[in-house]
Amino acid sequence: MQAALEGIEIFRQEFGDRFQENVILAPYTSARIGGPADILITVMSRDELIHSIQFCQTAKIPMIVIGGGSNLLVSDLGFRGAVILNKAKKSILINEEPPILQAESGVVLSNLAHRCAAQGLAGLEWAATIPGTVGGAVYGNAGAFGSDIARNLKRAEILTVDGISWWPVEKMEYGYRSSVLKIKYQGAYILRAEFELVKGSIEALKSTIEIFSTRRKATQPPGASMGSMFKNPDGDYAGRLIEAANLKGMRVGNAEISPIHANFFINHGQTLAKDIKTLILLAQQNVKEKFNVDLDLEIEFIGEWE
Repeated sequence: MQAALEGIEIFRQEFGDRFQENVILAPYTSARIGGPADILITVMSRDELIHSIQFCQTAKIPMIVIGGGSNLLVSDLGFRGAVILNKAKKSILINEEPPILQAESGVVLSNLAHRCAAQGLAGLEWAATIPGTVGGAVYGNAGAFGSDIARNLKRAEILTVDGISWWPVEKMEYGYRSSVLKIKYQGAYILRAEFELVKGSIEALKSTIEIFSTRRKATQPPGASMGSMFKNPDGDYAGRLIEAANLKGMRVGNAEISPIHANFFINHGQTLAKDIKTLILLAQQNVKEKFNVDLDLEIEFIGEWE
């Protein structure tokens, strides 16, 4: 049910065609799961992103920013407030030697990696198979194939209540799939990021991406999912532990722990968020009982949960 938001008409007047009301969020997430948001605002640039965030703050409306919608589980009840859909996708090479690439936070990370390779810019090949946007990757220190955002990021432009400033990579306090933004900060938003790259052979870079893509397709299941559900524990793999707990292929409704890779939970169509959550709790409970290991989520819960 849509929340009673005072002054919702001011959003319609302010954002025009970029404003939608009572929008189902499932199509905007990689898992294709989730109920309605009271407000959806689509932004196409850094300036529009800043304006939308500050407008919501002034209106005192609860707000989240999403990009590709990976690593998110939106509740069946949806989100009471405003969801800002970030499609700010400008990217430019701002320095030739060493190459420094600046990208707005709504840029699709995999597309950026492919474009870099096509220009002979090395460093982001590992990201060519990563879902989601630059903003989400910088926020969660996305990584694959032995590398991650922390190795490439030079600095990130952050909006807080104190204003806009560039944070050097050291200030992000990166750890495994974590950052200071994810752990400590509320109300900090990524606007742009700068990556320090190196020059390389276009042919070699494309070949590396092809190898990574082939490996990804061979080891990760197709279908709608949030990506990896749990972080890998020290010295082990979440998928191995879930499989060893005999949960591969376990289903609740149309939600399934993938029989191909147990750290992926698949939506087989019209899946409820609550069924995914049931599988999450089942995996955590069984792995804890059998191996005394706590599985920490890599995804985040969004919205109202019963």
